[in-house]
Amino acid sequence: MSIENTAVIEQDRKHVWHHLNQHSVLKSQDPMVMVKGEGSRVWDAKGNSYLDASSGGVWCVNVGYGRSSIAEAVSKQLTELNFFASTAGTVPAAEFAEKLLAKMPGMSRVYYASSGSEANEKAFKIVRQIAHLKYGEKKHKILYRERDYHGSTIAALSATGQEERRKQYGPFAPGFVEFPHCCEYRSQFGDVSDYGVRAAKELERVILQEGPDTVGAVILEPITAGGGVITPPEGYWPTIMEICKKYDVLLHIDEVVCGLGRTGEWFGYQHYGIKPDIVTLAKGVASSYAAISCTVTTEEVFNEFMADSSDREAYFRDISTFAGCTAGPAAALENLRILEQEELVHNSKMMGDYLLEGLIGLQAKHPIIGDVRGKGLLLGIELVSDQDAKTPVDESVAVKVAGMCMAKGLIIGRTNRSFASLNNTLCLCPVLTLSKQEADFIVTTIDEVLAQLEAS
Repeated sequence: MSIENTAVIEQDRKHVWHHLNQHSVLKSQDPMVMVKGEGSRVWDAKGNSYLDASSGGVWCVNVGYGRSSIAEAVSKQLTELNFFASTAGTVPAAEFAEKLLAKMPGMSRVYYASSGSEANEKAFKIVRQIAHLKYGEKKHKILYRERDYHGSTIAALSATGQEERRKQYGPFAPGFVEFPHCCEYRSQFGDVSDYGVRAAKELERVILQEGPDTVGAVILEPITAGGGVITPPEGYWPTIMEICKKYDVLLHIDEVVCGLGRTGEWFGYQHYGIKPDIVTLAKGVASSYAAISCTVTTEEVFNEFMADSSDREAYFRDISTFAGCTAGPAAALENLRILEQEELVHNSKMMGDYLLEGLIGLQAKHPIIGDVRGKGLLLGIELVSDQDAKTPVDESVAVKVAGMCMAKGLIIGRTNRSFASLNNTLCLCPVLTLSKQEADFIVTTIDEVLAQLEAS
């Protein structure tokens, strides 16, 4: 390890406050500091190389590391114009909006911000303001689903169905109401043939409980990501859409993780024929080469804010400073070009199917695997101590498995301090350039680790 890298480790230990870490452990062990990325691999300051099956640790480096063309596109744009507030337009923002919407039939407007949490906040404000403008303030409640995650701000946490994520951060914003999850492996109704419809009708039950005239929107991930990689069961989404239409409830789809090819379609909702009113995007929009998020709406939602110019309060009275940074849409444009030219959405589907097949093979081999699920390159492995009883392993087991994988040169994700008893799912979210050889390495490494674990 070089002197420079030794120095940066100490600088990090002394001065950087890491996300999701208990720093007391860094008194006895070095912090991990990443120094390089290329393709699907990253290197730390100690010279260790890893295949990154977490796309940057938080599921966002969709096109992989080291894309010089994105860096060049950003550099060129920044020297031309680095920023102007989004009260006006810029060339890359206009161009990217048009190209993005071409992938999203039925959607027509893009509102820019900097992060997924912020994109969801904008959507919540849209719903709340429509309640004032159109419904005499009544339809202001926003329903969210158990196990879904929507961000780290207080309002986004207010809409997050993960109790440990929320713990110690209340009191929360009023008007956010939870309804039950749709994880068929953890069925609330026992072994039934119509689980998807039953789970969806839990939304209707909560709407009626709250009063339909008070509910303005529901926010949902198309596939629950950090809550355990939960794919919706058959019949779920058609029933959800029927309920939203019946009670005049806006359907807000959170695509922060699933968007831009992650699931083998351009957007996760496109697997299920969903017709959203609002879609929120971040992470893969620019593969994290620059900060950008989008709150995308239909023209009908946009038109709720069209009024006489003399009305001081009828327009959407929101602003995001860094939405005016041109680096985000410039990076997003080149990111989109790469996704198209290299056919990475198709690769996500093909390699996702291939990887899923390998993981299902491991399930037959290792009793600790209770369920394997996902779409495209968004996959989950739920660990159990008893396959028949579906007893979840303790979180410490998932932590150990992830650590053993890292020791073998593979970075994977996991449900992380999100639930009281269900932090037992390993999460795979590799870059969309994944090859068969790399997929084989992922499966082989997990196989070896589980065999070691079972033998100990």
